[in-house]
Order: sequence, then C-alpha cells, then structure tokens
Amino acid sequence: MKTRIDINADVGEGVGNESEIMPFISSCNIACGGHAGGIKTMRTVVGLAKENKVKIGAHPSFPDKENFGRQIIDMPCTALYTSIKNQIKDLIEVLDDYHLQIHHVKPHGALYNLAAVDEKTAQVVVEVMRGLMLRAKLYVPYKSVIAKVAIEQNIPIMYEAFADRNYNDDLTLVSRDLDYAIIDNADAMFDHVFRMVTSNKVKTWSGKLKAIEADTFCMHGDHPKAFNLISELTKRLSDQGIKVV
Repeated sequence: MKTRIDINADVGEGVGNESEIMPFISSCNIACGGHAGGIKTMRTVVGLAKENKVKIGAHPSFPDKENFGRQIIDMPCTALYTSIKNQIKDLIEVLDDYHLQIHHVKPHGALYNLAAVDEKTAQVVVEVMRGLMLRAKLYVPYKSVIAKVAIEQNIPIMYEAFADRNYNDDLTLVSRDLDYAIIDNADAMFDHVFRMVTSNKVKTWSGKLKAIEADTFCMHGDHPKAFNLISELTKRLSDQGIKVV
C-alpha cells in the first residue's frame, strides 16, 4: 500500500479559492490563458504555491475561454502546437521571476480527454514538451494514448486519477453532461480514492472493479465543494497513514 501520494488541483481558473485549498494539496495545475487565467492570475497563484511549498505545473488548453476549454476545437496541429507552447512559456516566464522551476504539465479539459485517446493530439502535446526541452513530468491517465506516446518519446510521466470524477468501464471519465459525472460526497470520495491507493482498483459507474495506477490524484479547483471535500479527504487519508506530499 502506498503511504505517500500527490494530490493536485486545477487552479487559477477564476474561482479565487486558491488560498483555501493550497494547504491541502502537494501540486497544482495553473491555467495559463487558454481556457482561463492570464499573467496576473498566474503571478497570484504562483506566489501562493510558493508560500505553501506546492509543486507547480502548467495547465494548457484548447484556446477557448468561451467554453472553458471543455469542447474540442478543430484546429491544425501546427496552430495547436503554437498555442500550447505559448501558454506554457507564459507560465515559465512568471516562474522565472519567482526563481522557480516548472514541475509538470497537465492538459486541461477537452485537450486532456482527446489526447488520452487520439494519437495525433497526444503527439502535439509531447512535441511541445520536447521542443521546450522541459525537465518536467507529464500528468496522464493510466493506459492512455498520451501515456504510450510520452513513454516512447522518453518524457517522464505521472499517472493521474480523479478524486472527484466517476469512471466508465474503459477508464474514461463519465461525461460532465451526465448527472453522475461528479463526486460531491465526502464519504464517496474517500472510498473512491482509498480503493485506488490501497488496491489499485477503481469502481466504475456500472459497479465493476477495474485495474488502475495513479501517482497523483486530481481535485478540480472549480468544484463547488472543493475546500470542504479536499480538506476532509486529506484528513481521512492521514488518519489511515497516507501522507499527501
């Protein structure tokens, strides 16, 4: 059983709850202008992360603030490459001002989900990291296309699972269009995460137990109960001897 895990949160997305949740996470994914945020919000959140000793990652998206990056945008690979690269570079410039290094990259929303199943999109994300010569990890879903591509290209990865989302039998996330996509109960969330940590299994929405690996667990910062759920989760994990680091 793992006794140390990483918990990450998507931040800098306009919710404004970063100061509340930072003490309970160990890494964060900062929106860098694609779906939300900008230089000002990046500076604010980077400062909070530094104060709380939280590892910092870039959270690039399809360039689509109107839909919060949650819809696939049909765009040429070259344009997508440029957009992702510029988003990450903007965050790196902010980090340079704070004398900090980027720890990881985690695509957001529709880009994350598409790269998990589409090799062309996965290649674009990986090529951005190669082009920027980042010494950073890539947060990816277990058994995903982007995980395979990253491993082949010698990009270090961390498998990610979601603390606040339900899963389909194929390990994709239940669509947000469905009422049961999001976990918003503290007991259900603890059971969900604890099972993955202790037995490397996830209980899908259909009730099946599927093998999964996870090095980091995501709690969406824009979840309406983010603070209550994440603080309760970390407390219960600690009670079971599992530290968030």
